[in-house]
Order: sequence, then structure tokens, then C-alpha cells
Amino acid sequence: MEVACIPFKKTGYFSSLISDYLDENKKLKPFYNRFPKIEEFKAQIEEKSATYPSAHRQQLKQQLQVQYEGVKASKATLSNISDLEQGTTFTVVTGHQLNIFTGPLYFLYKIISTINLAKALKTAYPKNNFVPVYWMATEDHDFDEINYFNLHNKKLQWNRQDGGAVGRMSTEGLEAVFTAFSKEVGHTAYANDLIDLFKKSYLEHNSLTDATRYLANALFGEFGLVIIDGDDPELKKLFVPYIKKDILENLSYKKVNETIDALQSVSPAYNIQVNPREINHFYLMDGMRERLLEKEGVYYVNNTDIKYTRDEILHELETHPERFSPNVVSRPLYQEVVLPNLCYIGGGGELAYWLELKSSFDAMKVPFPILLLRNSALLISEKENKKIQNLGLKPQDLFLKQNSLINKKIREISNIDIDFSSQKEHLIHQFEALYKLAEETDKSFLGAVKAQEVKQLNGLNHLEKRLLKAQKRKLRDQVIRLTAIQNQLFPNQSLQERTLNFSELYLEMGNSLIPFLIDSLHPLNHEFLVIKY
Repeated sequence: MEVACIPFKKTGYFSSLISDYLDENKKLKPFYNRFPKIEEFKAQIEEKSATYPSAHRQQLKQQLQVQYEGVKASKATLSNISDLEQGTTFTVVTGHQLNIFTGPLYFLYKIISTINLAKALKTAYPKNNFVPVYWMATEDHDFDEINYFNLHNKKLQWNRQDGGAVGRMSTEGLEAVFTAFSKEVGHTAYANDLIDLFKKSYLEHNSLTDATRYLANALFGEFGLVIIDGDDPELKKLFVPYIKKDILENLSYKKVNETIDALQSVSPAYNIQVNPREINHFYLMDGMRERLLEKEGVYYVNNTDIKYTRDEILHELETHPERFSPNVVSRPLYQEVVLPNLCYIGGGGELAYWLELKSSFDAMKVPFPILLLRNSALLISEKENKKIQNLGLKPQDLFLKQNSLINKKIREISNIDIDFSSQKEHLIHQFEALYKLAEETDKSFLGAVKAQEVKQLNGLNHLEKRLLKAQKRKLRDQVIRLTAIQNQLFPNQSLQERTLNFSELYLEMGNSLIPFLIDSLHPLNHEFLVIKY
């Protein structure tokens, strides 16, 4: 099953910030609470237990039951929703956009990492219950990020006018995507299952929220996954005190900016993922999600004529909390206020912006969750694995930049020595003697000696490159095969999981795909997995 485990930082696809976090760099300790090790969850449970109100449990359970009305939920999911009322029950959560038909493959990895972490915690802490939660990003308005998926190197796209929170959008227009999808997958047994799943998800539900809930429940419901929609008036009521602090005190804006400065003082190489705004909430209504702005004590809704005084906006917040939509900075806080949560599971980019938020959480007196990098994997078929072996490649070789991979293999298989390192070293030693001679006779010749050294080293480099290029032509078949297998496994020179849709694997594996991934992915492994199927 498993072919190899590769440290994330050696894949070349993860930032220095995430690599340092996984290495438990001491300089990053101020930016998170506890590192994701099984033994660290004991203190996290105690901290969350002491701060999460029992009234929130009652409200959470009630609203989830409302959200699940009309949904064919599994016994495991219904049991998990019921258990949330108990003080010994906690959640582990991942969040994701409402990409049509799951979008990239890593959607599955995020949820499976969450399901598997809940299992691992139950084994380690049997007196507690742990519920895997998928938080749907229903309030996002980045329609262009979620309106397509890739299948067989083709982009299947939902073309319609966007506007407002994507979760509230109707599924109108997805019939055309369904038709294109059905033609592309054909009519094998597994293809018919996918066609039926797409139809029931998107053509038999009116909103993108309902469609996504159906799809995620169909794929993962049997494993007890609980799906939550934060665009809920009753859940927003729990968050009102924190929205006030954001609007009136700009607390998150101040704290996150301080953290960004502190992070960049650790390393200027750390890319800042998000920058806070003075007010980190949008004003949300059907067809509209616009920034809230304040100027001289008056609160404006961007790109509209709507404005409020201080008292008016507080009244609006109390009477219509559902109209206040968290942005990328405040949504994590909302999630942690609403849920009895221990851990957030996300990709590298997500964890990078979570690492900006701890001081804001501290100021709001909300426990900061453990941050876990989701599983990442490269899935290789038996046929692809044979090609890799025949080419004499190791799994880690596949992660090299294509030119580096080709050069490495050409040097290995060439019957002549294409590495001029020894010649360059010999030349450098010769010039050391010339430098000494110039020092002892006429120092004005040092520049001429240096110029000659550079010229001859450049000449050797040029010859080496020409020889390598000639060998590539001579070994053209090897180059073609290397290029083909890497392009197949790394579409567009990117990780497979960022491009491939799960349906391509489902066409090969059918219903065994999800159980296979659940058996293969280990959330506390902290390494990139190469898996043969």
C-alpha cells in the first residue's frame, strides 16, 4: 500500500514557515498553543472544558438538528450530534469552500484526516467522545474559486452570474455541468454511481449549501462526520459579543498586525497569508456580501448607500446577527466560539494564517486550537509504480523539478562522465598557484588572473551543459518516459492533490476509494505520503 514517507520540507511544495512549524522551531512557539502530538491533547481538553459554556452545547446541538432536517444522516452522525450536549464531547474540525463536486482531491484528505484524528483521540482518551466536523464555508463569496473542477485534464465549469455568499446561491445552471460530466465519465458501473451522486447532489437541491451537505454526507456520513453551516442566525447570536469587540475596538486588527510584525522578525522569508482590516466582518444579505467600514464614527457598507451610527449598528447586530459575516481573520474565532473544538486541520496556507491569530484569540479569551497540517499524498497506480521502478526512480526523485530530475537520471545512466566537478576543482587549484605568483611579482595582474579563471570556469560549465544536452538527445527515449510519468503524477507541475478530482480515482476503485484512503492516511504522521493503490 504505502510506498514512502517524505518529510514535507523535502518535497519542495511547502513553505519555510510550515516546515519550521513541523520541525517545532522554538522561535515559532509563541504563535501556537500546543503542537499536534497525541499527548498534548490532554491539556487542550482541560482548557477547552473549562472555558466552553454548557449553554453553547445546547444551542449547537439544537441548530445542528435543525440543519439536518430532511438529511438522511447515519446513526454515527446522529449519535455524534447528540453527544455534543455532553461535557465530555469535543470536536476536531476542518473547513473548506463549497467547490462543486468536491473540487481538488485534497478536500477528501482534509475530511479523512479529521475523521482519523477523532478515532485516534478516542483510542488515547476513551472517557471522552470526539466528533469529526466539516465546517462549510457557506459565506465565502469567491465564486471563481469554487465554480469548476478538473476531470481527465478538462475543466468542467459552472457558468453563471455570481453574487453574495456562495452557500445561498441557487444550483441553477449546473445541469450543463452534469451533462458534460456524464459524457466524460461514460457509463461503466462506477461511472453510473458518480453520475447518480452528482445528480442527487446538485440537480435535486436548490442551494449550493444543501447540495454540498448532501455530497459530503453521502461520501463520509457513515464515518460519523458532522457537517455544519455557520450561516445560521442562532449560532451567530453566540458570536455577537466578539463581533462587537471587532467593530468597536478593532481588537483583531491590532493584535494580528502585531503578530505579523513578530513573525517577520523571526524570518523575513515567512509569507504573510492574510492582512487584517480595521473591521473583520462583511455585511451579508441575499446577493450581497460587502465590507463594513468606519469613518468618523459612522459605519458604512462598502459599494452601497447603507450606513449606521454607532448605536444603530449595535442595534442591527443584536436584532440581525446573521447579517454580520466573518472574514478570513474572524471566521476561525467564530468557529472556536461555537464549537467545543480541540484542533483545526488545514493545508499549509491555512495554517500559515492561523499562526497569525493566536494573540487575537488570547485577547478575546478564547482557547487557541491545536493546528494540524492535513495529510498530503501522491497516489500511484500499480501500472505507474512499475514504470517508476523500470526507470530506476525512487519516490523522492519524483518531487524534483523536471529539469533537475532529467539531468539527474541522464547523469546516472550515461556511459560517459558528464560531471565536470573534478575538472573545475583542478582548475581552481591551478589558479590558486597563479594568484600566489601574481601576489609575489606584480599585483596588478590579479585582475587578469581572475578574469581568466572566470572565463575558463564558464567554458567548462558551457561544455558540461552542451554534453548533457547531447546526451539528452541520445537518450531521448529515457527523457520522454521520465517527462511523461512526472507530468502524469504532477499535473501542471503541481501536486496531484491540488488538481485531480476524486472522480478519476473513483472510476478505478469505486466504493473502495474512501475506505482505502481512511486506512492509508495517518493524521499525526507529519510526513508526505506516497501510496500505491
